Amino acid sequence: MKLETYRILGIDPGIAATGWGVIDYGGGKSRLVGHGAIVTSARDAPHERLFQIYTQLLEVIDAHRPGAAAIEELFGGVDLRTALSVGQARGVAVLACARRGVTPHDYTALRIKQAVAGYGRAGKGQVQQMVRVLLGLAQPPRPDHAADALAVAICHAHSAQSKTLMAAPAS
Repeated sequence: MKLETYRILGIDPGIAATGWGVIDYGGGKSRLVGHGAIVTSARDAPHERLFQIYTQLLEVIDAHRPGAAAIEELFGGVDLRTALSVGQARGVAVLACARRGVTPHDYTALRIKQAVAGYGRAGKGQVQQMVRVLLGLAQPPRPDHAADALAVAICHAHSAQSKTLMAAPAS
């Protein structure tokens, strides 16, 4: 019997750096496919930075062909300027997914931490160590934005598994 696997793209949006991570999930296990960060220069105009994020995410999607995407929601507690730029980066990430027919799913930081570390207030280091453990890696993925994106993908895998189990008829 062949186990069905799902390819999931996780995205940690930001104007300076947008992290991405791709996993395959099946049989209750996640496997790393690829990860990285799209880094833009503060010297470039905002519209150029957003275009770089958009086009490079299209390349990631084309290269890895995920069936779903998971994107971290904008969180509170940041200044208005930061919120606006992260929101714009998030918007072009959603647009890139839509352009390639990949359904994006939104997750809060609290939910991501809960799914990956088992505690919604887990620190960044704890989450990165759990990403390392869950993917069977020797070291946490680098850069940090890529590790965060992989956490988003793992969160979606766990959430998708829960939905599938809840929808399955009882034996």
